[in-house]
Amino acid sequence: MAFTASGLRLMVPGIGGGPQQFVYTSGDAHTDVDATDYFTSGADYGMKVGDLVEVVYTTGYLRTSHAVSAVDSDGNATISAAVLA
Repeated sequence: MAFTASGLRLMVPGIGGGPQQFVYTSGDAHTDVDATDYFTSGADYGMKVGDLVEVVYTTGYLRTSHAVSAVDSDGNATISAAVLA
């Protein structure tokens, strides 16, 4: 599947350079959303390494927590499942 910009919303801006929090609503599977460079032009939306992304699946309305793990030189962002310790 493909990234849909209309599903991405900045919910909490970073304060003092801290991480931001986004919500992304999509019907894409967890393995699709975690794919390398899934968030094409993520940098254009302000995504940075360390930002938090809550993914809401419209099929079943599940919510999972992720973090931006990479933003490449083209501005594409990759997220990975957050590890809660």
